Amino acid sequence: MILVVLAAAGGGVLYVKALQKDLDTAKANIIKLEDGISEQKAVIAQQEKDFESIIKVRNDLEDLNRVLETANKNLNEKFNKLNAAGDRRDIGALSVNRPKSIEKILNKDEVHERRCFEIIGGSPLTEEELNATKKSQINTVCPESANPNYVTY
Repeated sequence: MILVVLAAAGGGVLYVKALQKDLDTAKANIIKLEDGISEQKAVIAQQEKDFESIIKVRNDLEDLNRVLETANKNLNEKFNKLNAAGDRRDIGALSVNRPKSIEKILNKDEVHERRCFEIIGGSPLTEEELNATKKSQINTVCPESANPNYVTY
């Protein structure tokens, strides 16, 4: 009888020790899982930040695209105007008949176009551009971005 009680007590002790060992293993696994969860939360937070910055860049690019489309439309309208006879302006014929005038106009427009690209690229506006009020003072290629205070009448 004593042997049975001792065997049961010994088996109980071994069983408790096995349970404690399993419990220690489970605790170690829980710690590893909690570390993994915190790492995943950090990754998710970084992805959210990246997503927000991607959206901001996309919106900036859409704004830039709208400005460029407006500038392109203005240039197309400028070079495809109707003349006094009601015909489309022919830059080629005009350049043959009046080369100096066309060269002067194109050179001025090239300077204005370069300045438009500088402004789109982030260059600040000059005092002259901000204070332009007359048509002769404005940048004719992109007046909406180069001369924000100019009002067309």
